[in-house]
This record gives sequence, C-alpha cells and structure tokens, in this order.
Amino acid sequence: MNKNLSSISLKEYAEESYLNYSMYVILDRALPHIGDGMKPVQRRILYAMSELGLNASSKYKKSARTVGDVIGKFHPHGDSAAYEAMVLMAQNFSFRYPLVDGQGNWGTQDDPKSFAAMRYTESKLTGFADLLLSELKLGTVDWQPNFDGSLLEPTILPAKIPSILLNGTTGIAVGMATDIPSHNINEVLDACIYVLENPKASTKDLLKFIQGPDFSNPAPIIISSDELVEIYETGRGGFKIRAFWDTEGNDIVVRALPHQASGSKILEQIADQMQKKKLPMVVDLRDEGDHKEPVRLVISLKSNRINATEVMNHLFATTDLQKNYRVNMNLISLKGSPRVFALKDLIAEWLKFRQQTVMRKLEHRLDQVHDRIHILEGLLIVYLDLDKVIHIIRNSDEPKKELMKAFKISEVQTNAILEIRLRQLAKLEQIKLEEEKNTLEVERSDLEKIIQSKSRLKTYIKNELKEIKENFGDDRNSPIESSSEAKAFSEEEVVTSEPVTVILSKAGWIRSAKGHDIDPTSLAFRGDDKLQHSAQGRNNQTTVFFDSGGKAFSLPAHSLPSARGMGEPITGRVTAESGVTFEGVAIGTEESKILISNSAGFGFISNLSNAISNQKKGKQFMKTPEGASVISPIAIHESHKFVAATFSSQDNKGKVSNKMLIFPIDELPVLPKGKGNKLISISTKSFKEKSEFMMDVCCLAEDSKLHIHHEGKTGGKTWTLKELEEYVSSRAKRGRVLPAGYNGRIMLEEISKSSDAAPE
Repeated sequence: MNKNLSSISLKEYAEESYLNYSMYVILDRALPHIGDGMKPVQRRILYAMSELGLNASSKYKKSARTVGDVIGKFHPHGDSAAYEAMVLMAQNFSFRYPLVDGQGNWGTQDDPKSFAAMRYTESKLTGFADLLLSELKLGTVDWQPNFDGSLLEPTILPAKIPSILLNGTTGIAVGMATDIPSHNINEVLDACIYVLENPKASTKDLLKFIQGPDFSNPAPIIISSDELVEIYETGRGGFKIRAFWDTEGNDIVVRALPHQASGSKILEQIADQMQKKKLPMVVDLRDEGDHKEPVRLVISLKSNRINATEVMNHLFATTDLQKNYRVNMNLISLKGSPRVFALKDLIAEWLKFRQQTVMRKLEHRLDQVHDRIHILEGLLIVYLDLDKVIHIIRNSDEPKKELMKAFKISEVQTNAILEIRLRQLAKLEQIKLEEEKNTLEVERSDLEKIIQSKSRLKTYIKNELKEIKENFGDDRNSPIESSSEAKAFSEEEVVTSEPVTVILSKAGWIRSAKGHDIDPTSLAFRGDDKLQHSAQGRNNQTTVFFDSGGKAFSLPAHSLPSARGMGEPITGRVTAESGVTFEGVAIGTEESKILISNSAGFGFISNLSNAISNQKKGKQFMKTPEGASVISPIAIHESHKFVAATFSSQDNKGKVSNKMLIFPIDELPVLPKGKGNKLISISTKSFKEKSEFMMDVCCLAEDSKLHIHHEGKTGGKTWTLKELEEYVSSRAKRGRVLPAGYNGRIMLEEISKSSDAAPE
C-alpha cells in the first residue's frame, strides 16, 4: 500500500465537498455584497468594460469584445451566462438604473430573453456605472489575482451609492436566497444622509424618506403601512404590483405591467378565460405596443355601460396583471458572511463601508501629496544654488551621491533633480513649482483634518451624496397604494342574463332550454317519462327544485344541461332521501315570491331566497303532514286570486265529487318556511284514507282566465273570474263541488289576457 495515500470516509468526503460547494455558490455566485451591491460576474463585467475604456463618453464596442475579456481574463465560465448578466444590466425594465448602455436589440419586457446575439449588439458603460468605478484606482479597495494568477482584479468596487437598494437583485444559493426590490435614488440618498446625522434613527424615521420600492414604470405597488414597516424592520415580507391602466371609450388600455410580467402571457391568460366564457363582457384583445409605447394592451368591452373597474379587479385576481413579490434582504456583509438586513442596519452597514472606502481614498491621496511635496522641496533646492548643482552633475563621477551629500536631500529628490530638463531651469518654472507646492500644502492640511475628524468625514460623505443626488436624482415612478380590490368574478357574475325555461320530468330529469317561447310538452323524454313541471327565468339566476317531502335543492341555472338532449337526473347533482319524488321547480331573483303547498291543503307564500341553500343535501323548506306531498310551486307575479282544487270521493259508491275554492291571495301568510296555513278544508279522516286531498293550485290575475282540464288530456273549459263567482269564498273553506265533467284528476292553469285561447 502506498504510504503517501490517505483515506477518508465517503460520508466525510461528501459533507466537506458539499459544504465547500455551497459556500462557493453563496459567496462567489448568487448573493451580492453589501458594499457595491454586485455579484462577482457583474463586478467583473463592469471592471472589464472600464479596462477597455468603455466609459459613458466613449464609443460603443461590440458586446462580444467585452464578454471575451470577461471570460478570458476574470470569469472562466460560459459566454452565454456572462452575456445574459450583461444584458440584465442594460435592460431598463430589469434595472431601475442601468449600468450598461446598449445599442441594438437588448430584449423587451414581453420577452426579456429576445435580445440579439453578442456579435450584433454594442455596449458601453452608463454614467451611473461611473459611481461604482470612478475611485477604483485611488487605493480604495483590495485587489486579488484572477483565476490563473496572471492579472489582478478588484475584490469589490468602491461604490459611491448603496447600489443594492437602488437596483435590487434576486438570487438563489444553496439553502438560502435573496430578493431585494429596487428603490428611488433620491429617497435612498436622503435616508443615508439622515442616518449619517442620526445614527440611532428608527425604521419609521427612515420611512419618512423611503416610501417603499420603486420600479422603472408607473405600475402601482400594493402594500399597507404595516407591511412596509414589517419588511424594513425584519428584512423579509412581500408586496404586490398591479398594472397601470385607463379607458378609451369601450377599451381598457393597459400602459404599464408589473415588474418582469409578460404582456403576451397576460393576453393568453385573458384569452383562455374568454374561451371558457368566464369573461362574456370582453369582446376583443389587442397588443398595440410599439417602440414609442412598449406596453399598450387593449381589452375591448361590449359596451361603455360595463364597469371597467370591476373587470380589471377580476383580471388582477386571475392573471399576471397583478403579481406578488417576495422581499428577502439577504446580503454578504462586511464580515464576509450572509445576513438578512433590516433597512436601518443595511444603510448603516453601507455607510460604514463608504466611510472605510473614503478613508482609504483620502489616505491614498495624502500619501501622494506627501510624496509630491517631498519631490517639490527637492526640486526647489536646484534654484537656490543652480550653479553648484550643474557643477556637480558635470564634474562628479557619482553626481547622485554628491548631490545627496551636498544638499542633504533624499534619493527620491535627487532622482527628480537629475531628471530635470534644461528648459525647466527657467525662472517661470520655479514659480510654477512654488505655486504647486503651496496648493498641495493646503490640500494636505484639508486631508489631514478630514482624516482626523469623524464629523468632517461624515460631512464629506454627506456633501458627496448631495452632489450625486443633484446629478443623478429622478422622480419616483411607482405610486404606493395601501390595498387592492382584486376579486375574481363569481360564477354567476360572468354568466350572461338570457331567458331560459327549466324543465323537470316526472322521473326527476332536469334540463334547461333557451328562451321563454318553448313548449315543454313538445320535448322528447326518455321512455315513458314525461313533463312534471317547468319554470321560466334567466340564465344567471338560481333554480330551486322541490321534492315531495318539502326539501328545496338549489342549482345555478347556467349549470343545467341543455334541453337539446334528454338532460340528466337531478340525483346526480344533489343528495336526496330515498323514496322521494321531485314535484316542482322555481327560478327567479332572491326577491321573487313563490307559493308552496301540499296535498294536505296547507301552504304559504315566501321569498325564493328562503328556499335557496348551498348544501348538496338541500334545505327543509316546507313541513309536510304525514302522507302529504308537495305540489308544484307557483310563481307569484300580479296575482289577485288563489284557486285550490281537491279530489273528493265521499259516498259509499266511490262517486267522485271534486271541489274548488277561490279566495283573495292576500289572505295567504308570507313565511320564511314551515307548515303554512290551511288553504282549503279537507277532512282529516278522508285525507288519511286518501279519499280526499288537494290535487292542484293556481293563481289568477284580475284579467286572466282559469283553464280546467283532466290530467294528461287536451280540451277542458276556460272560465273568467266573473263566471267563477260562486266558487269565491274565504281561505280554509270547503269549496264548492265542480260540475260532473270535472271528476277525476284535474289540472288548473292560468290563461293570461295575452293568450287568445286555451292550450290544446
């Protein structure tokens, strides 16, 4: 066995390798540093562009040139990954303050990855990027070898602004992520200045300056004041952004979308709802965006009477016209480890970084001033005894040592003297050197004062921030709204209001036919099945079915199967008790009135809303006596009289003598539910023996007629109210016997004034 080999368990090896990988992803790929707000690839792109001389005032160069330098010198990864990171920094809809100035196709908000290849696009740095790079060569940051040790690169950029708050970022590491929204530069710099002056500032103090996140378009941000405080006190939370829109005639025009929302995807979501008939009020969709107005989505409504706000609230709830965003202010701190920052801590930490950077810049400059003054002091010696200097240089074998000894100057000063050209020995040059020395001595004094005083250092940074605000400040784009009224339409709200006729068969099959002019008896039924009851209403209303035991079952009218087929059994939609039959159906608004009755002669009037229930097992609406069955309900409209007919077999021979009673409808009680009142008097004994029961009821308007016919047969007689005067009495009376021709099971039917004849 080779003694140079060592062994390690697979578990230990895997743990160590995964830990190393995760730390690499966290620190060197996914999370930004609080100092410059950059991830390594972004920092390297900006540095490579600055080394290529691609500042804001220079000409554009091919993006491929920049990407080549980035991956060849500093970032040995794929060119597409580096180019995509560069593209993001150039897109004004991705970065609040772009760092790359792109020329060519750099993608659109609708499709951010539709950018042209790097061989076609050109780029340079923006003026804003100069705030991150301008102090790079002023001794402000540490440098490290690149991946192959052939070059040096900055470990961080000397940012003059808290870039991480201004442009925000997103990133996914191993076991952690970051989501930081962008903010307005004016608000952030004002907050920084306030923290400089008031180190103990609270979150609420800072919220006087920072209203909330701010993005690159006027789409409003939806967040309450409590949620804002939570985000900025904990570093975690969330908010919503919804589209900015207005109206033009019958059109809703969306002019700004939520951050990174796709217009084409939103149109697909709306079109899908239109196809599923969830947006009957929308008739057309168009994308009219162009280079002048990148976002212009047009949603055409049927008419200007439709409430556009309600339509948009529905779309906010069901499409990407309103999106949720997470906040997780997770950053690499100055200590080099990841940490979730509250707003005040983040600003304070960045100001600490800025103070360190400025201090290094000032100390670096002070060293340069010291060195230059030292050289100037040596040069001025030349002019004190110019002849002696020239003599030494001309005659000495080692003029450098002779000069150092003769004038007691340093080696650096001596070298500077030896490099003087003859034309610089003029009197004018001496005056220039003296002026430069005086200027530098004043600068040295100022630098020393700032370096030695914390208050002067803060004032220096404060003035610097004010100058940046003056040069780069802009107005806020995104308004803040405290709440959203986004709410999806209910199923009933999106159904068009169309006339329908609901049909119930004796076997309990249900269906719905369009229109009110349909004859339910003309429809085809399964086998021996036939019509039990029908009701007319609207497609957006609730249909209530009544079983023989007095229970009511509710179903939306628009959900019923079409009358083009045979329908479907109601028992597939509701849970009914065994043995019951379905006797009738009613449809209308919640204020619609119906008359419900049973074969024992009891009944009452009620609002339809009292019978409506969301329960699949229904609602006990009418309490029926033992042996009694519910009679098909009647819709009460302009009714004036109530008619009840009973089946009666009272003699020993079983002779049938049906009775009929008419009384004013206002004698009937209006109840929410229950047993009701007696409509017509029926002998209890006879009812139990099934020799007498109420078989049908009807309501008559003042000018309508009553048609009486035998069940299942055509013909019969039509009566006017005047002809029926002998049957008019009070509620709960026995009624009068009908003529002999109306024995057996008969049916009562109202014939309105508009009808010319009784139905056949």
